[in-house]
Amino acid sequence: MILGVEMDVDRCFSPDYRTAREKFRATAQEAGGLGAIYLNPNRGPFGEELATDTAWFGPEDAERVLVLNSATHGVEGFCGSGALIDWLSVGGPKALPADTAVLLVHALNPHGFAWLRRVTEEGVDLNRNCVDFTAPLPENPGYAEIADLVVPKEITGPVYEAAQAALAEKEAEIGAAALTDIRSRGQYTHPTGLFYGGTKPTWARRTLERLSAEYALDRRLGVAVIDYHTGLGPFGHAEPICGHRPGESGQARCRAWYGDSLGEPLLGKSSSPPMTGLTQYGWARAIGAERLTFIALEYGTYDATASKTAMESEAWLHAHGQFDWSDPESQRIQHLLRKYFYPDTRDWKELVLFRSRQVIS
Repeated sequence: MILGVEMDVDRCFSPDYRTAREKFRATAQEAGGLGAIYLNPNRGPFGEELATDTAWFGPEDAERVLVLNSATHGVEGFCGSGALIDWLSVGGPKALPADTAVLLVHALNPHGFAWLRRVTEEGVDLNRNCVDFTAPLPENPGYAEIADLVVPKEITGPVYEAAQAALAEKEAEIGAAALTDIRSRGQYTHPTGLFYGGTKPTWARRTLERLSAEYALDRRLGVAVIDYHTGLGPFGHAEPICGHRPGESGQARCRAWYGDSLGEPLLGKSSSPPMTGLTQYGWARAIGAERLTFIALEYGTYDATASKTAMESEAWLHAHGQFDWSDPESQRIQHLLRKYFYPDTRDWKELVLFRSRQVIS
């Protein structure tokens, strides 16, 4: 139990992707567990190398493995990176039970982390990308009606105001919950829209599958995954969200391990609505559904208005604006998104680390 160890947020958290990567690699190497590197074919905004870095601690043939995964949604990687480095810094590797290993996955979506985007280099929401692309794609017919309203051609002036008025009318017609479901469930028809799931597996999804195979996760007795996310719920509150379907063994294990704090979107008991194409289902296919016990550890930040402003402004910039990393307006919008998904205040970061330690324990 390492809950009582002092929290060093300055050591754990980073101002950007390249610093986070350097910290993670140095700390993992010092602890003796630096593992495979999965190089992304792209570069970051400063020309830096992009990669998913891994580290393994414990017996190579451990029957039980805990996976701590960060940056499924790239810009949310500040949180997960800090939590992984904290686990290393407070002696997590030395406190492992017998026959148990931990696999750290730093920046599953390094492009989004470096460029301050939730999406991958393909413009895809990785947490909607894990569907079977050989089968008919999930349908979300309501999204077409609101596509030009949630990502309008302008984010100020009459066009924007008209879009907001139309969204308000739609909400009055079908209710806030139904509109949220249409907006965020996942869609596969509008590449520049919100929560776009793509038309094929992304590099990040293929990397998830590759590292699962190379670390032989499908040959373990059990694999638990904690996937770090931010943006839903009250400020600093961390909800373990279970996407296991009712009746699956993973659901029973999640309930036993995480207790009354567990959120279950499929039962309407979560800050998150149900979604399609979750990475949970990618991990399940790679590992085996009966072996997997998965949660998304979702940390709250700011309110829904701030989320809407940040996400829709960023989507507009890449769909209709002129994105240029060095341009002040582009930087303003990207950092608006960064602020929403990474508050970067000392109290919020301390809450991240405390809850991470608690959930890992």
